[in-house]
Amino acid sequence: MDESEDVPKDFIKLKSEKLSVDEVSELVISPYCGAVSVFIGTTRNNFEGKKVIHLEYEAYTSMAETEIKKICRDVRQKWPSVKHIAVHHRLGVVPITEASVIIAVSSPHRAESLEAVMYCINTLKASVPIWKKEIYEDEYSWKENKECFWANSEK
Repeated sequence: MDESEDVPKDFIKLKSEKLSVDEVSELVISPYCGAVSVFIGTTRNNFEGKKVIHLEYEAYTSMAETEIKKICRDVRQKWPSVKHIAVHHRLGVVPITEASVIIAVSSPHRAESLEAVMYCINTLKASVPIWKKEIYEDEYSWKENKECFWANSEK
């Protein structure tokens, strides 16, 4: 395969079905890359001493996809060797231990893919309009990300 046939691609998906680590990581594999870095954000069973039953995510889908595309463009500017980027985020109910978000990045060497994955998740939490509701045993709470620029600007 000629490297020009393996053009860099971005795979962005917001969906209500269970996310697959295998599916996301396979999207970014390239014969020209020796590194695939993956971040998996999962639902934990507790928050500040409260028992979490599950999470629920809502999104302004078209705006979220646009913002994730911007993140991918930024990654390619900062790490030009990055080949493929996949960002899948689950919407709706996410049970304990299941993935809310999976991000995978391929590059020729590990440093770029590891740095790019960290940048992707941190920037996603700061700028993408996806909201999380934590459901506890006897109450619920909408959560804002500490990194979220629009929430912090109002305080």
